[in-house]
Amino acid sequence: MTEPTHDEPHGGALGSRLNWLRAAVLGANDGIVSTAGLVVGVAGATDSRSALLTAGLAGLLAGSMSMAAGEYVSVSTQRDSEMAALAVEKRELREQPEAELRELTDLLQARGLSRDVAREAAEQLTGRDALRAHASVELGINPDELTNPWHAAGASFLAFTVGALLPLLAIVLPPAAWRLGVTVLSVLAALVLTGWSSARLGAARPGRAVLRNAAGGALAMAVTYAAGTLLGEVGV
Repeated sequence: MTEPTHDEPHGGALGSRLNWLRAAVLGANDGIVSTAGLVVGVAGATDSRSALLTAGLAGLLAGSMSMAAGEYVSVSTQRDSEMAALAVEKRELREQPEAELRELTDLLQARGLSRDVAREAAEQLTGRDALRAHASVELGINPDELTNPWHAAGASFLAFTVGALLPLLAIVLPPAAWRLGVTVLSVLAALVLTGWSSARLGAARPGRAVLRNAAGGALAMAVTYAAGTLLGEVGV
């Protein structure tokens, strides 16, 4: 009889990679939608290539910097909270080790172990690395894999920039008569791809996510184009 095989990956590293991939897809999606709405709106008011390029570049830089700054602040706050929680655990382990051992035992028992087995497991985990045991079981933190705000900010900046480049290039490279059609089709195709990717990364059915993504992008472009056209007609 052959042993069963398990091809699926395990461990926290997989979850971390999936979170990064999901964040990258969503960042690219934000870049596509926001920049597409901006350049299509400007295209409704003028067919000047320089105006479209200026608006698109401004939107790309402002959006990518905003995304990076927001992600840096958010992840820095999360990291500070994780480090503060670890510092509290360190102090408690130093000052009241028996109480912390009982607490770890209780936590393991709450997960389904018998009292005796939970006590033995708690003692073994504490003897191996008490802080790591409490960080994992009590706090859900891996001390060796704390969130890095610089990595998060850089990833958000890059993802948004890559997404924003597509509508920017689509609006400035083709001839004037083709700009709007090429941009709309390119953006909708990209949104279908990002919607499908985000659904697959979340193990969800892609149909609804793709429809939501494409419909949201189409609505954004329709609204901004209508606004730009109206402003262009009144000479603003």
